[in-house]
Amino acid sequence: MSHCPRCHQLVDSQAVNCPHCQYQLKAFGHPGIPLYRSSGKESLCETCLYHEDDTCNFPQRPFAQECTLYQNRSEPLISTPIKPQQALSVTIKIWLQQNLVWVVVFGLLIVSFILTLL
Repeated sequence: MSHCPRCHQLVDSQAVNCPHCQYQLKAFGHPGIPLYRSSGKESLCETCLYHEDDTCNFPQRPFAQECTLYQNRSEPLISTPIKPQQALSVTIKIWLQQNLVWVVVFGLLIVSFILTLL
């Protein structure tokens, strides 16, 4: 449960509109996407990462008061950095999953080669 930013009543986290004051909580037609709103006269674009790197294509840019793609530039995009040791093991694991057939074929070739030598 979360609170409505307008009336401060408890609201279901999946609700699109507040049942008490009908305030729009989520993007229309996309109940899983949060709708970010500016908290005052300043626009969201002033603190948005996509506006800063010029990749935003939102029509209300640079004066958007509401946005579904807002990313605060002071918050990291990746919450937990991957350590180099983990990155190598993850890369190997993904490669093995993607090339499992070739690993099995290569293993069978090695086993058959060893059997022919004996």
